[in-house]
Amino acid sequence: MDKLVFLKLGGSLITVKTRPFTARLDKITDLAEQLSSVLSSSPDTKLLLGHGSGSFGHTAAKEFNTREGAARARNLGDYWKGFSEVWYQASALNRIVMEALYKANLRAIALPPAASVVAQNGKILAWNIAPIRAALEAGLVPVVYGDVTFDKGQGGTILSTEELMMFLALELYPQRILLAGLEDGVWEDYPSRSHLLDKITPAYLEENRSPAGGSSGTDVTGGMASKVEQMLELVTRSEGIEAQIFSGEEHGNLIKAFNNVQLGTRISRQ
Repeated sequence: MDKLVFLKLGGSLITVKTRPFTARLDKITDLAEQLSSVLSSSPDTKLLLGHGSGSFGHTAAKEFNTREGAARARNLGDYWKGFSEVWYQASALNRIVMEALYKANLRAIALPPAASVVAQNGKILAWNIAPIRAALEAGLVPVVYGDVTFDKGQGGTILSTEELMMFLALELYPQRILLAGLEDGVWEDYPSRSHLLDKITPAYLEENRSPAGGSSGTDVTGGMASKVEQMLELVTRSEGIEAQIFSGEEHGNLIKAFNNVQLGTRISRQ
């Protein structure tokens, strides 16, 4: 699709990751209003929005080891109790995000992965994305988020927003994938934070150590290093797609990112 952009709002940006089940309501409102401004000024832009679960889903997931699957659980009853708890908390945060989008006059619709994705051994096996395509074609903003899914190999698991977006990118071919979090981008020397990488390519990783970033709160789906690896895999497999990791903390950065202002770290094939 022409002018299709994927945007992920990181869990560290929209929740207080060190405080369980705590949303950053003012920040979510600000981000929603920025998105409304972007789409109002560029009506031909199509947007798929994803968001992390932050201190909602990750807190429950860590307690019940949900991502590891039912096959490894000591008590199946406890595992499935945890599975439903993670679903509840992830959907609770999604409802907060959807309310902010609604109040910002964005025509958005949530399409929870738990209802449509089947995994096998922690990887997406099948996903009926026809509703997502239809939403984009209708000018709506489909919203997905890190969620529990049933898994044919291990009973159940959790899929991160990046994993979901990687699958969708290979089906829908967005021009850009924007990852907005708390960090300014990818630091070469995290946690010292003295050298921010402007760009990362596959060649860079061959010549240098893997850039890594930690997570200041509970994160059962991986920190900055895994995000970089996933985005590098994606841009390598799909010519023309570029990813950008930047901070959404400062007001206006979301608008700047959509307008191709250099922010944070770009990830591309070359």
